[in-house]
Amino acid sequence: MFNPLEKTLNSLNLLNGLNVGGMDKLEDMVRVYLRIEGRVQGVFFRASAQEEAGRLGLKGWVRNCPDGSVEVVAEGEKRKIDDLVGWCHHGPPGARVHNVAVQWENYKKEFPDFRIRR
Repeated sequence: MFNPLEKTLNSLNLLNGLNVGGMDKLEDMVRVYLRIEGRVQGVFFRASAQEEAGRLGLKGWVRNCPDGSVEVVAEGEKRKIDDLVGWCHHGPPGARVHNVAVQWENYKKEFPDFRIRR
């Protein structure tokens, strides 16, 4: 059922994780740290990860590491974070992912968007 008050509060971002009308609860929000190893630099992994995270509505960052791996920190809804983790297991065309280390963390609502760090 359409609830105009919920729509207004949601557009103003005033619900802050309250479960109103089936919206996700704050408990459903997570943060993940990923380290992706393999042929993941020089194949547009960072730009593709930024695009995928944006499509999923996630916040955080991605960067290349000196050892040839890629790091990702992402925050958002658990099911969408799971989708990003799954995507990181193969990455963009040209990537050859050998390992994805996953470390779950507490949601901090730290980031305004998803960026490439240099």
